[in-house]
Amino acid sequence: MSQVFSDETVAQAMEEIGSAPSSRRHGGGVGGDFLPFVHKVASPPKQTLFQEIKYSFNETFFSDDPFGKFKNQSGSRKFVLGLQSVFPIFEWARGYNLNSFKGDLISGLTIASLCIPQDIAYAKLANLEPQYALYTSFVAPLVYAFMGSSRDIAIGPVAVVSLLLGTLLSDEISDFSSPDYLRLAFTATFFAGLTQMALGVLRLGFLIDFLSHAAIVGFMGGAAITIALQQLKGLLGIKKFTKKTDIVSVMTSVFDSAHHGWNWQTIVIGLSFFAFLLTTKYIAKRNKKLFWVAAISPMISVILSTFFVYITRADKNGVAIVRHIEKGINPSSASKIYFSGKYLTAGIRIGLVSGMVALTEAVAIGRTFAAMKDYSLDGNREMVALGTMNIIGSLTSCYVATGSFSRSAVNYMAGCKTAVSNIVMALVLLLTLVAITPLFKYTPNAVLASIIIAAVLGLIDIEAVILLWKIDKFDFLACMGAFFGVIFISVEIGLLIAVAISFAKILLQVTRPRTALLGKLPGTNVYRNILQYPKASQIPGMVIVRVDSAIYFSNSNYIKDRILKWMTDEEAIRASSEFPSINYVIVEMSPVTDIDTSGIHALEDLFKSLTKREIQILLANPGPVVIEKLHASKLSDIIGVDRIFLSVADAVATFTPKGGEV
Repeated sequence: MSQVFSDETVAQAMEEIGSAPSSRRHGGGVGGDFLPFVHKVASPPKQTLFQEIKYSFNETFFSDDPFGKFKNQSGSRKFVLGLQSVFPIFEWARGYNLNSFKGDLISGLTIASLCIPQDIAYAKLANLEPQYALYTSFVAPLVYAFMGSSRDIAIGPVAVVSLLLGTLLSDEISDFSSPDYLRLAFTATFFAGLTQMALGVLRLGFLIDFLSHAAIVGFMGGAAITIALQQLKGLLGIKKFTKKTDIVSVMTSVFDSAHHGWNWQTIVIGLSFFAFLLTTKYIAKRNKKLFWVAAISPMISVILSTFFVYITRADKNGVAIVRHIEKGINPSSASKIYFSGKYLTAGIRIGLVSGMVALTEAVAIGRTFAAMKDYSLDGNREMVALGTMNIIGSLTSCYVATGSFSRSAVNYMAGCKTAVSNIVMALVLLLTLVAITPLFKYTPNAVLASIIIAAVLGLIDIEAVILLWKIDKFDFLACMGAFFGVIFISVEIGLLIAVAISFAKILLQVTRPRTALLGKLPGTNVYRNILQYPKASQIPGMVIVRVDSAIYFSNSNYIKDRILKWMTDEEAIRASSEFPSINYVIVEMSPVTDIDTSGIHALEDLFKSLTKREIQILLANPGPVVIEKLHASKLSDIIGVDRIFLSVADAVATFTPKGGEV
């Protein structure tokens, strides 16, 4: 098949060939005196400052093009699409059917049986009365069902956030029975929701990714152990117990009360039902179809233990019981939120910390199950939904809610289809608040402690820790730092350590990027890292270095010094061998996505240093942003346009003496 070229195309090609340096047309390449045509590195079309800012802004905040679906739509259609964007339920409800409802009904009833005993227990972690956790599991899932985009996540109080909230609140107000303590809890919940909503509206969801997976694994593991140790008070029947959360204080308090503070009836009840809960979890793990056994075991434990205490009146023998749970639906708490006064700053700070942790957990859970069912999850929409949920919750006597991993897993395995399972769970909670709460009066605290310990054991992911050690030692360090920070100091310090180590890793990677010495793979024109490919051979008279990072003010001097060190080391090695002295340094710039002013100056300094040594610098394949800045700074003229190549192979073919290329 023939290809017909226009006169204009041929003329343009001849002009480009004619403009190529003579060294390229007559250099000594492999196979003859005349090299194949070497392409120039093209500059992208020139953009205005406004276009550059617009592109960067869109890529940062609107990379998913959320307004694309509104284009070329009528006004009424735009209104419907806008309504569906805020309330996804109006989108998926159109295709909802009876089969979907059956799955959601079973899932909702199953997670409700799990969440009621968990809620009563988790409220104690936050140092709140049990009804406030039940209020939270009534209102929050209803709001999320209308606004959330996850089909599988189950909403309510969770152990880690409850402990974090309780710890931070008690640092400000030590008297848990004080009205100010409850008001501060609602205030923190309001600002937690405000933080989450602001992140979603401003499309700043990428900020939560700064808390690395390794740090989360360590934080969750440490929090799980801390929560479990805190439950020794209820499990052993200890009355005087430390308010601190570190392992030393807790274990000291446990052993100090061993001779006079432990209650054997409480221990028997707690350990018996703890063994029952672990057995049901083992059965469910061995046979996935029996997941419901583990799901309903907490409720069975509560019912049986409550009945046992009631008929034996074990509470008169020192067995601590719940005693009273307020009956009725959520009262308004809007007037209790601090919008001024001495606790406002504390409320904002606690809300910010607990809101970010809750958001991180919810998004991680949502993404996990979305990947398993192969559907997309809009992170910013999730943040708006979670934020709205907690703001409304703070006005209706709720505390910080998020996605629960244990309940979400049960929800998924029970066959949930949509967020209607959350609505079913909320309706069961409504029935519980209206009619059933008095029945929990004789529920022993030991059973609630057992339920919490059994639930948080799943947060300790030993396999993930082992994998971190195998893959990345710095990630393992971040994990261990967060873990030991939580169990030996406090929950908030552990979280701070996790964030600090995550940022330290980012800074280390930015300020100390990797560089590699390249060699040519035998029989190819491919150049690769000689450490990874030992058979790759270096080119006589040349050093080829690849920079694996953008070049910014934070790393530009390091990159310049690192290349010069490569030069010094290679010159020392080649001086004692038959290799000729180095005449050229080729910098492979394919991974360099950007360069700033400091980077330009560093390259210029590198050029001057190499020139003094009578060594020429060659650049290979700079990207569009980089080549544009090289031209704008006139550095391309200083180095020489004919010293900038499309590939390393072009640079080697052009400047290698005839017969010298490997």
